[in-house]
Amino acid sequence: MLYYLFEYLNELDVPGTGVFKYLSFRAALAVFTSLLISLIFGKSIIRFLQRQQVGETVRDLGLQGQIEKQGTPTMGGIIILAAIVIPTLLFARLDNIYIILMLVSTLWLGAIGFLDDYIKVFKKNKEGLAGKFKIIGQVGLGLIVGLTMYFNNDVVIREKLDQQVIIENKADGNCRTESNDIFKQEEEKSFKTTIPFVKNNQFDYSWLLAWMGEGHEKYTWIIFIPLVIIIITAVSNGANLTDGLDGLATSTSAVIAATLGILAWVSGNFIFADYLNIMYIPNTGELAIFMSAFIGAAIGFLWYNSYPAQVFMGDTGSLAMGGIIAVFAIIIRKELLIPLLCGIFLVENLSVIIQVSYFKYTKKRYGEGKRVFLMSPLHHHYQKKGYHEAKIVQRFFIVGIMLAVLTIVTLKLR
Repeated sequence: MLYYLFEYLNELDVPGTGVFKYLSFRAALAVFTSLLISLIFGKSIIRFLQRQQVGETVRDLGLQGQIEKQGTPTMGGIIILAAIVIPTLLFARLDNIYIILMLVSTLWLGAIGFLDDYIKVFKKNKEGLAGKFKIIGQVGLGLIVGLTMYFNNDVVIREKLDQQVIIENKADGNCRTESNDIFKQEEEKSFKTTIPFVKNNQFDYSWLLAWMGEGHEKYTWIIFIPLVIIIITAVSNGANLTDGLDGLATSTSAVIAATLGILAWVSGNFIFADYLNIMYIPNTGELAIFMSAFIGAAIGFLWYNSYPAQVFMGDTGSLAMGGIIAVFAIIIRKELLIPLLCGIFLVENLSVIIQVSYFKYTKKRYGEGKRVFLMSPLHHHYQKKGYHEAKIVQRFFIVGIMLAVLTIVTLKLR
């Protein structure tokens, strides 16, 4: 909203208002504001939750330090949501389709998580919202994102043209021909995405339907929309499973968010995209403001969520954070990098799947269930092995940084 106010003041030649048009300035304001909201107002929200006795109910699973967490305020994801949404509304262009999608995704999954926490805390139902309703909500968001990305005319990219350029060496009079990739001037609908280790790092989903013959491109939605649903569901659930130790989901998400924010910035900038030889997606640079707010919210919340935690985010925060990461990656065409970038979420998901599947298989075959891990998700396995909670979080955080660096490096490996 402030963007439009300063744009109007700039038209009136009010000194100093022109700085607001710079993306870097507004992104810095978004980080600063989200930090203030999460740090200052976060403390008030924690006290409110304590007065309302909105405390975590902990089952005794024999984990070190677990009982001490009993009664710690939960539903702290409200702090994260406020610290993301308010700066975005203040500093981003609200007519940008990508910003609209991110705001809808944040509030949508935040509402599902809030309902789940509300049932657990106030209705005293430890199961919370039934799993099928969570899935329905995630599928619903996937449909909204997928259909918008597929049919909205503002969702475009600029393709590259391979031109042969003749370069003359005046010293010896010889000429040579070099290949020079330049972006087309016109924007066009495309369902190409980023994939590492191939030429130009691009993959077109319609290629999977080439066997259908001429005109197969118009059926790309058959692949694209289900994939969007799967990604949103998997990543949001992965973040939810990761939120089992103080600061684990928050710190991991902050690293992932910083990486995606950088990728959005360069993907939405013609010069950077050309220099780095990555996909140029007009108008995605504005997403750097949203992700700056996300990073500020995560860091500010980590102040209270680090060991020993004064507040838990609950499903209100974890589902929303995972969904934000998934939708953001889809928008900037980096969704195929999620298994690498979100490797922590992936192994947490896989550890649960492997544990449950192997237990059921061995019980059916041998009459007694066996386990691969001492306990799942994976971070609890290390707790059972005697590692301190803080050490597990720090090492997962380091691995997350390594995966983030590797994700960026893969864009230059062809």
